[in-house]
Amino acid sequence: MSSPAPGSSSLAPYEALLEHAELELELAGNGDVAGLTALGARWQELERALPPQAPAAAGPLLAQAGLVHERTRVELLRLREVLLSELDTTTRARRTSDGYAGQLRRRPRLDASA
Repeated sequence: MSSPAPGSSSLAPYEALLEHAELELELAGNGDVAGLTALGARWQELERALPPQAPAAAGPLLAQAGLVHERTRVELLRLREVLLSELDTTTRARRTSDGYAGQLRRRPRLDASA
């Protein structure tokens, strides 16, 4: 029986983790919160597949996954700020429209000539 080739089965769980992190970054960049939510359980599955001790060769993959996660965090913060800004704009517009609505004269519901 031969030993696995570099980059094969011994690193496969770490490569899958990195691919997953990259997918999360893509979804966060696109503002796909529903897609991100759907991936939550998959991350836990990938973590459970990791051996207790990472091989030295997995170091670069783990480091890159960490960087991708940091970028995802930044994208989520940016998305949060955009959503909060849009919510503020909507709230302000509603207050303005309510203010104008309060200035309208009420018309009688029945026509006196009827």
